[in-house]
Amino acid sequence: MRIIVYLLLKMWQNRWFTLSTLLGLTVAAAFAMSIPMYADGTLKRLVAKSLQEETKGLPAASLYMKYQSAGGEETDLEGLAETERWVSEELPGRIGFPVDAFSSRMNLSPSTVRPTQASAGGSNRLARMELAVQSGISERIDITAGKMPRDGIQNGVVEAIVLNETLSRYGWKIGDVFYYDSKNTDGKSKRLTVRITGAFKLKDESDLSWAVDGKEKLAATLLVSRTTMTDALLKTNRLVLDSAGWFYAFDLKDIRISDLSPLIGELQRLEINLNQKLENTKVNLTFIDMLHEFNRQSLLLQAMLFALAAPVLAMVLYFITLNAKQSLDRQRGDISVLHSRGASPRQITALYAIEAALLGGAALLIGLTLAWFMAKTIGSSSGFLSFVGRKSIPVGWNSAAWLFGAIATVCAVVATTAPIRTYAAASIVEHTQQRARHDRPPIWQRLYLDVALLAAAAAGWYMLDNDLIASISQGGSTEQIQPVIFVIPALFVFAAGLLCLRLFPLLLRSWNALTKNRMPVTMYLTLTQLQRSAVTFYPLMILLILTIGLGVYNASAARTMDVNASDRTKYQYGSDVVLKAAWEGVQDEDDENKIYYNEPSFGAYSKLDGVQSATRVLKATGKVEISGKSAGTGQVIGIDNVDFAKTAWFREDLYPIHPNYYLDALGTTEQAVLISDEFAKRYGLKEGDPLRMTIGYDNEPVDLVVVGIVPYWPSLYPDEAPFFVVNLDYLNQQIGKIPYEVWLNMEDGAKLAPVLDTLAERDIAITQAEDARGKLAEMRNQPTQGGVFGILSLGFLISLLVSLLGYLIFWFFTLSRRVAQLGILRAMGLSRGQLTGMLLLEQLFTTGLSVVAGIGLGTIASRLFLPFLQGGSIEGTRQVPPFRIVFEAEDTLKLYIATGIMLASGACLLVLQLRRLRISQAVKLGEER
Repeated sequence: MRIIVYLLLKMWQNRWFTLSTLLGLTVAAAFAMSIPMYADGTLKRLVAKSLQEETKGLPAASLYMKYQSAGGEETDLEGLAETERWVSEELPGRIGFPVDAFSSRMNLSPSTVRPTQASAGGSNRLARMELAVQSGISERIDITAGKMPRDGIQNGVVEAIVLNETLSRYGWKIGDVFYYDSKNTDGKSKRLTVRITGAFKLKDESDLSWAVDGKEKLAATLLVSRTTMTDALLKTNRLVLDSAGWFYAFDLKDIRISDLSPLIGELQRLEINLNQKLENTKVNLTFIDMLHEFNRQSLLLQAMLFALAAPVLAMVLYFITLNAKQSLDRQRGDISVLHSRGASPRQITALYAIEAALLGGAALLIGLTLAWFMAKTIGSSSGFLSFVGRKSIPVGWNSAAWLFGAIATVCAVVATTAPIRTYAAASIVEHTQQRARHDRPPIWQRLYLDVALLAAAAAGWYMLDNDLIASISQGGSTEQIQPVIFVIPALFVFAAGLLCLRLFPLLLRSWNALTKNRMPVTMYLTLTQLQRSAVTFYPLMILLILTIGLGVYNASAARTMDVNASDRTKYQYGSDVVLKAAWEGVQDEDDENKIYYNEPSFGAYSKLDGVQSATRVLKATGKVEISGKSAGTGQVIGIDNVDFAKTAWFREDLYPIHPNYYLDALGTTEQAVLISDEFAKRYGLKEGDPLRMTIGYDNEPVDLVVVGIVPYWPSLYPDEAPFFVVNLDYLNQQIGKIPYEVWLNMEDGAKLAPVLDTLAERDIAITQAEDARGKLAEMRNQPTQGGVFGILSLGFLISLLVSLLGYLIFWFFTLSRRVAQLGILRAMGLSRGQLTGMLLLEQLFTTGLSVVAGIGLGTIASRLFLPFLQGGSIEGTRQVPPFRIVFEAEDTLKLYIATGIMLASGACLLVLQLRRLRISQAVKLGEER
């Protein structure tokens, strides 16, 4: 108890370091816990989406087990009863999820039933039926005529009910008696007499209980009671059961990641358990494949997110270590005194380890709530540092979150206690000697680890460039970005940052040598101080370089992925909305394959609410002739150049000149055509050259003149076929009218549904509507893409917070350690303004150069590694239009604002600390703390 009191007092004495350490531990634990929480939420959303889709007409989480007789063998009634009990009572508990529907069915072999008294008015029509029992009949049907069958055999007659439609189909009526042939255990045929006592209808035909044995199955069934089937027919008459089936539909909407492995294991053993109870029982339908897919996607998502989060977690641990080291530096004299007075290094280490463990436990508890908000933040990300108010992901705590939080906390506690052993083993004399050697180069410089890490990053770039490792992996039908595209650049930024720190003293010495005799006093003192104690600034500088460098790279990566994916989608559709209307046609009297179309009024598309512009776009295939020789086939697109310029989406950097110049050229003559660049190069075509195309059903020749050569055109892919852009009205004059598409340019936020309703009121029947904006929204809502953007954004915010705290604590510690030095300078005649300027110059040379180095290294990393994203995307589509690396001014501005806040905070701290400086307290004999 005394130790705890002592630790609490010590933590209060160093409360700012304690709070910063607690914050670092909390952030590490919360960030680690947020990833499995987000993955768990995305799993629930994925399950919800899968449950909306049906597999083979059945609910997605369906389970169907069936016993099929081997033929002629005696039915194992005890095994059947045990299986029936186990399936209905134990299996739902083993699965562990709510049951949406359950049904079971047992039946004898199908038989052709014959009326016993056809001459008495019964139908002579034969029917093939099954004698069966179905669970839940009394609750799910309504008797429309007659009554329910009685149990057992009544005077040699088995009573049964049938579906209403069965009576109508075969002309039967209540009271009809039929012969039903079945086999007993001796292999002999036994004739049963069956009387229809009632007819029924289903209360709800959409009830999931009928998902397997549906209405058509019931229409061919003579339903008896369960007692009749099990006791009278199977047990007493020793008839052979043909088959028995059990169907379940489970509700998995609340499934968690931790539920997947136990549930998969249970389903894997299901058939073994059933066969042990009743031979020849199989699982005909299961959802284990769906669970495997959920598990695979969940593991991939978590692995990728943890790989993206690894640099940030490493920075947080580094911050914790740095903070602990500065705190221990402040307490080093106390530690030396404890050591000199008999405390062993193990006891001192244990004392500080207990303190770190207490902080770690508190951080884990506090981090639970923070992790929930982080997971929500990840789920709401739509780009780098861009968050939207979309439907929230169902986030909750799970065992994986606790596990990863505990691991992160343990690692953070170890990082906190790592420096203690070295300090605990030092006596007062050793402490003094070590302080005299504080300018010794750090171990990574002495061992050239920076060069080795840079070589490793270069090797990673080489392997990516030569496809030795993949930045894009094929997973099913889609391609996914691999974490290596973020890990290797992080290694590069870290290694290059260390290399910059190696060059930092050389830069200072060079600057000092060039301007030694021309520098003001404050500049000279600043450079002298930095040269003598550059090592003490390294931890802060590498922290800032990593934060800014990774921030620049992650911002560019997120923006590049988002913009290129958006470009691909917009290029694919060509405009916001693509509509296809129903065209009426008249068949040619002489040729039934030829149709004369009546064009719907294009004026109906004008003045639609939410539509800025509309244009006609005809797409066809034609044969090309150049100088009388065939040049193959190509894609023909007919447009109205003025409307097309207002409606279509263009990326201006794809063209040598602005696209409007090409559209203007198209309007110079009705025969004008724009051709694809590859086709022009292949046949040596230039502006002014004529060509001919045959288009349409009659292969009508169309003479054209090249007025422009373009590399790309919206919705057309030159790698598939050469394309030709012509005037639509001229094309209609030459070949007659054929159906075209209508492209719409929508206002921001405008919805498509009102547009379709208005067109329907104007008698325009739309057969197909494609909304590129919906595709973009769906793409941005994908868990993988949202997770990547969310981790990058949240990771940058965390690293920025850690850097700001590290920055403030570092300068607070530095100033408190240099109080005597500053007081002496003040006493020697330096004004308060000169001291402030000197310290601000120190910040400029350290923090400023770190920021510049971070921006430069982040930009270099983007140029080096982002091109490897070409050819693949999160949603796995082809890279047309060409890939481009994007540096958004908005993102850079956010970095500058964050850095500016950091520098301003440091400057305020300096001014505040200097204002509190008193010479009488600063200049003193003895050792300062």
